[in-house]
Amino acid sequence: MLVAMGADRVLVVDDEPDLQQLVLFNLRGAGFEAQAVGTAKEALAKAAELDPQVVILDLMLPDLSGTEVCRRMRDDPKLADVAILMLTARANEYDRVLGFEVGADDYVVKPFSVRELVMRVGGMARRFHERRAARSITAQTESVLRWRGLEVDVTHHRVFSDGAELSLRPLEFKLIHILLGHPRRLFSRGELLASVWGISSEVTTRTVDTHVRRLRERLGPYSEAVETVHGYGYRLRDP
Repeated sequence: MLVAMGADRVLVVDDEPDLQQLVLFNLRGAGFEAQAVGTAKEALAKAAELDPQVVILDLMLPDLSGTEVCRRMRDDPKLADVAILMLTARANEYDRVLGFEVGADDYVVKPFSVRELVMRVGGMARRFHERRAARSITAQTESVLRWRGLEVDVTHHRVFSDGAELSLRPLEFKLIHILLGHPRRLFSRGELLASVWGISSEVTTRTVDTHVRRLRERLGPYSEAVETVHGYGYRLRDP
């Protein structure tokens, strides 16, 4: 099948052959370059090879959980921007929150509308390009953001506390980056969901609170940089 040059690449990770073929057929019909694998090991190898804009990732895989695959992709700098859509038969809130906490961008529960799935993939691909463009502009305008002894190296995705490098997960980096990048702005939880996760506020805002708590733990002596505005959201504290 012919695929337009420059078509967005989608990797489908699911161990059900019939579902693979259904999703691939519809994605290719919508103009995407789509490939599918059935295990976590294959997913990590194919993602490194394909460099996709979007990954559709089943939660239940035969060798590793989808959340672990998501976590490993987010820990890979080359895949940090890829949009990840979790696909699962589970519908309880715990699984949704866990998926978002390890870096998923969206969540679809089986059975699903294939048309809706394709539309979501299109939106996620657009947000992927927007994130890449925004990062490029930010890197050109200001490569290091500072708050007291805290430094965020935007170009290389590194964070330092009094010269010592901190180990942050990709979403934690996005949170501190957006707060330091807008020092006088107050963000609602819904705005942070849209800016950091690229998803609508229909998803529980508990996800934001959980990540802020973990970010503060990692910032150590500079945990107070993130100020809570009760009843609204968060902002960067005046240094």
